[in-house]
Amino acid sequence: MTTTEHTPAATAALPSLYDARERFLAGRPLPDGVPEEVAAAWRRARFHGVPHDLAEPAVRPPRPVESALLGAARPVLDRIVPALGADGSLLVLTDERLRVLWTAGNLPGLDTCPVLSEPEVGNNSAALALRTRRRAETHGPEHFLDRWQDVSAVSVPVLDPKGAQVLGTVTVAARLSTIRSPHPQAALAEAAAAAVETELRTRAGRAERVLLDAYLRAAAGTECEADPAVVALDGRNRLVSDAAQRMLTPGVLEALERTAVSARRGDAAVDAAAVTEGAGYTARITPVRLDDGTVLGIVAVLERLGDSPPSTPASPRPPVTLTGSSVPWRHAVARAVELARSPEPLLLTGERGTGKSALARELLGLRDLPGPSGPPGSLDSLGEGAVRVADAARDTGLDEALAAWPADRPLLLRHAERLAQPGVAALNSLLDTHPDTRVLVTYTPGAQVGPCLQRLLDKLSARSATLPPLRERPEDIRELLPVLAPRPTPGQPPLTWTLDALRALELYPWPGNVTELAHVVRALAEQRRMSGPVRRAELPDPVREGPAARPLSPMEHAERAAILEALRRHGGNKARAAAALGIGRATLYRKLRGYKE
Repeated sequence: MTTTEHTPAATAALPSLYDARERFLAGRPLPDGVPEEVAAAWRRARFHGVPHDLAEPAVRPPRPVESALLGAARPVLDRIVPALGADGSLLVLTDERLRVLWTAGNLPGLDTCPVLSEPEVGNNSAALALRTRRRAETHGPEHFLDRWQDVSAVSVPVLDPKGAQVLGTVTVAARLSTIRSPHPQAALAEAAAAAVETELRTRAGRAERVLLDAYLRAAAGTECEADPAVVALDGRNRLVSDAAQRMLTPGVLEALERTAVSARRGDAAVDAAAVTEGAGYTARITPVRLDDGTVLGIVAVLERLGDSPPSTPASPRPPVTLTGSSVPWRHAVARAVELARSPEPLLLTGERGTGKSALARELLGLRDLPGPSGPPGSLDSLGEGAVRVADAARDTGLDEALAAWPADRPLLLRHAERLAQPGVAALNSLLDTHPDTRVLVTYTPGAQVGPCLQRLLDKLSARSATLPPLRERPEDIRELLPVLAPRPTPGQPPLTWTLDALRALELYPWPGNVTELAHVVRALAEQRRMSGPVRRAELPDPVREGPAARPLSPMEHAERAAILEALRRHGGNKARAAAALGIGRATLYRKLRGYKE
């Protein structure tokens, strides 16, 4: 926990921020010097409809039920509580959705908050830590709520045992003092989060062994089947036999995942017949328990009904847009699916290659239809004219086409970041006059945003879903590989991978995300001339060599890729590679050392 999201208050005097907040609430222009991060947070709170004078809830809603995070964190945090002292401090644990799981201490205004998400309470350190994946602080008037104006808080994200996902946050809040950044209890918050992560790692290893043992026992106990169909799930890990892989449909697998999560939470048992209804087989579901009796997941043994033929070989493979079991991906897709159920605008954001357009087409039922191909300035009709697709990458204006677009028909607008001013104005006008219009907009952050486009993004932010980059869900790579690979020709085995190659794929940061991974998989499937699993040596040089020891600039990424390619062509001979690149050997050595520092 060495990185920190520094509070903007460290560079702006608090009295001036108090005055700026009052001016903002009164609808007057902000004075110079207000940090943009703070002003943007206030604007988001206003857009989400958060009242600045939000009162404490009359009835405290029940907290989420027992979870793996809470079970690991509770004994750790109980030991830390005495360090809070009696000076009006509060220790808070949230989950990945910023729902409060546990609190200790006393700080009026915070101890009754059931959730700390921005759409509910506005700007706060827990929401900032979850978004930035690093320690974050929020002080006094940086908050939007009146009752937090004299509160100073520091939050630290809690990462899963693999370090790829944020499971929740640990927050220490206290009365605002003259000390701002760093927060006086930042060290306590970091120590608490580190101790929780250590406990999670210890428990994860034990739970995975128990789940594996249960899976092996179930497979060995199915003596009537030479190739038993067995599935073991705990909501995070998934063990599936080859026979079960051939039988399972995406719908049944999702139902089994929900059953596993329900079992972990202690909910009522799910009817196994309902889980596999219409699939042509039944499932015998058994809970998997730890030594203390805690349920950590389920084992399901699948059995065909009579002589019913297998259904999955003829079924299409699940779309790549829905492939992945990691928490960030499941939450992003679930939020997008939930928002898409109502006929209102929806914004899909994320880095390039994360699958925004593909997911949008999936939500609109355009999976099997071709992409837009009409002339610039047109809106391509798809799905028998019911849905239209506009691509700002092909025509940045689109003002005339959008102005003439019938508001009663769904629209997919791709690459909103490429829209020119007239197109943005036309879309803003359309949404102002028809706020319930069914529009799916994809947006890739990165470029400087003008005021008109910023207004559009603010308008859509309340109904937005952000797709995580592939580097934040590396556990999904093994599920994506068979979906991304071309179907093998008859008589040819599917593409498989050695463990060493899989580790290299999971460690590579994939700046091009799923799109880049798809290019690598397709190139290997079409160009390789050898049989057997793909070995690490066959992977592209940047993937095979692994990520650099430090973050590289785009220029350094390109430079490193060129050097690795030259080394590959010349069999690792650095002198020949340097000559081919037109640089000195000493320069080549210096650059290679620089990437490792």
